[in-house]
Amino acid sequence: MRKIFVSIFLLSLGFSLFAAEANAQAETQSFFIDSSYDLFGRKEIDATFVRSDNRLYFYVETSWWDSRIAQEQNDLRIALAELGLEFQNRIYPTVTSTFGSEPKPGIDRDDRITVLVHQMGGDAGGYFRTSDVYERIISPMSNEREMVYLNSRHISTSQAKSFLAHEFTHLIVTNQKDLLRRISEETWLNEARAEYAPTLLGYDDPYKGSNLERRVRDFLSKPSASLTEWGNTSADYGVINLFAQYLVDHYGVRILTDSLQSSMVGIASINNALLKSGFQKDSAQIFTEWTIALLMNDCGLGEYYCYRNPHLQDLRITPIPYFIPRSEAIFSTYHTTLPWSANWHRLVGGAQNFTLEFDGADSVELTVPYVLCKMNNSCSTGILALDANQKGKLVFSEFEANYSSLTIIPFVANMNGAEEQLDFSWQVRVEREQSLNAEDPEFIRQLLVRIAELQEQVRRLQAQIVLLHGQNRNVGISCMHFETNLSFGMRNEQVRCLQEFLAAQGAAVYPEGLVTGNFLSATRQAVIRFQETYASEILAPAGLQKGTGYVGQMTRNKMNQLLGSLVVL
Repeated sequence: MRKIFVSIFLLSLGFSLFAAEANAQAETQSFFIDSSYDLFGRKEIDATFVRSDNRLYFYVETSWWDSRIAQEQNDLRIALAELGLEFQNRIYPTVTSTFGSEPKPGIDRDDRITVLVHQMGGDAGGYFRTSDVYERIISPMSNEREMVYLNSRHISTSQAKSFLAHEFTHLIVTNQKDLLRRISEETWLNEARAEYAPTLLGYDDPYKGSNLERRVRDFLSKPSASLTEWGNTSADYGVINLFAQYLVDHYGVRILTDSLQSSMVGIASINNALLKSGFQKDSAQIFTEWTIALLMNDCGLGEYYCYRNPHLQDLRITPIPYFIPRSEAIFSTYHTTLPWSANWHRLVGGAQNFTLEFDGADSVELTVPYVLCKMNNSCSTGILALDANQKGKLVFSEFEANYSSLTIIPFVANMNGAEEQLDFSWQVRVEREQSLNAEDPEFIRQLLVRIAELQEQVRRLQAQIVLLHGQNRNVGISCMHFETNLSFGMRNEQVRCLQEFLAAQGAAVYPEGLVTGNFLSATRQAVIRFQETYASEILAPAGLQKGTGYVGQMTRNKMNQLLGSLVVL
């Protein structure tokens, strides 16, 4: 009953104040918007002034507003009134007391912030434009207001308050960095603070349907996304959110605040904030502990190898598995990665004499944490010692008898001016103390036991993949169809999808497995290998004997055909 009364009161209040508010703000006004977010790719729209309060002006896209029936407009007025109260009573005081003030009174000499609601594509919650805080003589597309933009699709949902808090945090960061200190924050850290704002405000409860639940799902879809190389993908948001959660869990929100209110940006600002708070660690050490926490999430293993947030206590990534043969053999692999990108490689199997040899690019300094687990499931951690050439070795004389798995997590924190991509490789040599004859019954028995073990491990991994991705969904491939030709030098989402597709073909086609959205040499070579794998269907009809690296009609036809079969079993 009380909720109904409040809603009626808010509705009547909205009607009584609307005429007065219209005198303070133009009833209809033109605004510049971000065409990359807009549903129709527009750069400018007309918006209708709907309401205001002590902190906010609300404008709604005119064409969308006019298409709503009267009841829908009334419901929207109530939703905006409730959102305004939430901002005034909770979001504004909490976020500003943590991170500092927004531009005030700002470029328009008005303490109130403008919220523009319009139709957006995809699942975006909203966005913020730094250009709005500058005069048009500096930024011609500026609206010359302190402004945030929200998606009309979500404006009446419980998530609207999280999106408003996120975008408002960007406005604060712009003031604290760009305006007050004349320096621009690195995008990943700017987004990390904004992503943490809903958690700061308690919006993770209930967890179901929260921003945090969405970001966990985004992270698990691609846990090896780089922390600092921002591509504005859902995986990027997932990794920076989960890192921010871990950072605040163990080192406090003050790290995000102090790094904001400093003249440094990015990793350097985090390191400075850690030092200021008395922590004798840097970002690389924290990143190392975080990668282990993501694998194990077990406070019993170590104080920093877990999440304290109750919603994240069951979070664990699934490492890439490698089944090492028990017979004498050399098993090797090659990888390409980005800075601040974790790579989890779990090795199981092997024989008594087991040697891991790691080799990284000489131009960078790698860190290789590892987790070694015994047959009784007790685990220990360590850091692989690397020499000046980034080579290192781990040797076990009784691996098969004592250990169930070895997981290595190579990453590079500082590229030191090297290439954008980092190469590393590792190989395992296994030796048995006694060779077995292929006709020996004991050899056959051990082989059958090993096959059964591998089948069970594959079954468990498939179950985990189904849990994370859902049944009948393309695994790790973000599109369902290739519609345009692709060639060397291009950079877009279709190239990113192409790289995901090539990676799904395996190391024989795309050993680097790098997904960047840039069509460069490694991608071209992978396309050539793919074309030559299906030469009879792609090359022969065009009279070609060798792959070209150009993704044309025949190549796309084969890729689209295969996309239909790349589903979880």
